[in-house]
Amino acid sequence: MTHTLCAVTLRTYLMCPPEHFAVEYSINAWMDPSTPVDAELAVKQWTTLREALAAAGHTVHLLTPQPGLPDMVYAANGAVSVDGVVYGARFRYPQRAPEAQLHRDFYYRLGWTFVEPAEINEGEGDFAFVRGMLLAGHGFRTAPAAHAEAQEALGRPVISLRLVDPRFYHLDTALATLTDDTIVYFPGAFSEPSQRVLRQLFPDAMIADETDAVAFGLNLVSDGRNAFLNAEATGLAAKLAAAGFHPVPLDLSELKKGGGSVKCCIAELRGPRAI
Repeated sequence: MTHTLCAVTLRTYLMCPPEHFAVEYSINAWMDPSTPVDAELAVKQWTTLREALAAAGHTVHLLTPQPGLPDMVYAANGAVSVDGVVYGARFRYPQRAPEAQLHRDFYYRLGWTFVEPAEINEGEGDFAFVRGMLLAGHGFRTAPAAHAEAQEALGRPVISLRLVDPRFYHLDTALATLTDDTIVYFPGAFSEPSQRVLRQLFPDAMIADETDAVAFGLNLVSDGRNAFLNAEATGLAAKLAAAGFHPVPLDLSELKKGGGSVKCCIAELRGPRAI
């Protein structure tokens, strides 16, 4: 894969400070309540991520964290938006269910069109926007029926991809958008038919190996030039640099204990106008 250096596309993001972050239960393969979490360090690591986005020129809005919702820091899971239309989340696990209302309230305050979901889905955790369409994961969190619901809500084509490895329980742990038309992914996270779909749609995609995928390297955010990614994914950072991107490694070791990294912490706000 080759990539021509392009200017940064300034974006607007939503994040939520990890003031109440903890690993109190296990709803994915990475969560172990017996492993201590350094809450203060989690806040410092998250703040470094937010500051890196701001330093690159991006706008970051904040969702107010709520006691009793330790996973709110993973703001990507609350919705997916395109052109100021928002398809809300409906979380699979009751521990996270109250987060959906808080995200909905945020978008209502923006005055965006909010579509209430009937189907189980976890927002940008399982939806990636590229080439004007949505790649959509299912197999662990999001129900396949949510893909058709999202297509109707957002008016964009939705391509269903089945995840088969519980380590990669959300699409955003196995695949990332690098530019408006380029992706990087780990094939082993997907069923063989879904791998064939990805090869047909993105024959020039960057391919990540298992080592970098397990290091949460694919849980990245790219603005077309800067690629903000987990510092442990050194191999992927080298591939990105060789392809013309500017890797921005970030240590999110504490938040990884909850099963997330850079992208999990960031929802992109794709609005009809600057906000």
